[in-house]
Amino acid sequence: MAASKVLIITGGSSGIGAETARHIVEAGWQVVIAGRRMEALKALSGELGGSEKAYPVVCDVTSWEDQQKLVSESLEHFGRIDAVFANAGIGGTPGGFSGADPLQWRDLLLTNVYGVGLTLRASLEEIKKRKGHVVIMSSAAGRLHLSGSMYGASKWAVTAIGYNLREELKDTGVRTTIIEPGVVDTPFFDEAKPHGLRAEDIARTVVFALSQPDGMNLHEMTIYPTSSAF
Repeated sequence: MAASKVLIITGGSSGIGAETARHIVEAGWQVVIAGRRMEALKALSGELGGSEKAYPVVCDVTSWEDQQKLVSESLEHFGRIDAVFANAGIGGTPGGFSGADPLQWRDLLLTNVYGVGLTLRASLEEIKKRKGHVVIMSSAAGRLHLSGSMYGASKWAVTAIGYNLREELKDTGVRTTIIEPGVVDTPFFDEAKPHGLRAEDIARTVVFALSQPDGMNLHEMTIYPTSSAF
């Protein structure tokens, strides 16, 4: 029997990351779930059938050492890496460019932009060996003008990373997909978003992109709730 494909998911302990882990295991893959809270990662791993299905690794995506460890542990445990989902991210705070906490901007940009860059830098060598797939979590906020939103600016940058990555990886056989959801009802928000998308909607989108034949690349996918513009 052929070995299962292996997907690394950053921000994998809850929300979209955790739901994607559930869907990709159901699709027959093995998954490395990375996040900052081992207790939550272990609980999800147990739910999905243990470490032979879903291997938990603690990783702060803003740490180069942690990102390198994530890749080395993934290879040691599963022996291969076929795809990576750079999903980890944090939201902004109120106040706009006139009044928001500048220290929070630093954390946001380090996580949402620098963290994505580190995930790519750490994993691309192995992804190239498999002619694999890179999925990047951006946002519809990276395609819109939102008043005073450093978060939106960070997602503009993430979308740009996806486009520039595709140029870099031409003729390597590696595919790239940028996922740009509108509002998703997940723990990412302090308040419930009952009219938003669900985490499983985005998880199905990721699995759909990964399941396409090698000659087809779904490079950019924007998903909105039916009931609202964003």
